[in-house]
Amino acid sequence: MKHKSLTFLARAAAIAALYAAVTLAPGISAISFGPFQFRVAEALTVLPALTFAAVPGLTLGCVLANGFGLLLGVNAAGAWDVLVGSAATLLAALCSYMLRNIRIKGAPVLSALPPVLFNGLIIGAELCFALRLPFWAAAGEVALGEAAVVCILGLPLAVLLDKTKIFKNTWRA
Repeated sequence: MKHKSLTFLARAAAIAALYAAVTLAPGISAISFGPFQFRVAEALTVLPALTFAAVPGLTLGCVLANGFGLLLGVNAAGAWDVLVGSAATLLAALCSYMLRNIRIKGAPVLSALPPVLFNGLIIGAELCFALRLPFWAAAGEVALGEAAVVCILGLPLAVLLDKTKIFKNTWRA
């Protein structure tokens, strides 16, 4: 039992670190924040379809990325993004986990929808408030960038990782 708990914790921590590192990487951080964001780390938002460890991992990774983004001056939405953006990630990750068993040709396609929907709506509202942007324009831009990353990078990543059985011994209940 202790081994499984440590494995779960290690995987959650690794996902958190990877999410934060990719979001804040030089060159990538410039497109990770703002109205039209192309946050490459969002490809990891399909991982809840493979392991529950991704739920706390993605949430913590988002807290770290948004917090350090604020400190580095690249987070245009401000301090609220640490709380609101991370809450959107948590909500999307939980919903993605709940949809994990619905697959199309082996791909967890429905698990890719919550990050697009929740980030589009919640981050769109946040940007509307913080940057005084029209809501539907901000929501659409965020959702479009999210959909591109999740569909082009995330779904193939999930299929590949699922085939490797890397998360085979992780709590999936």
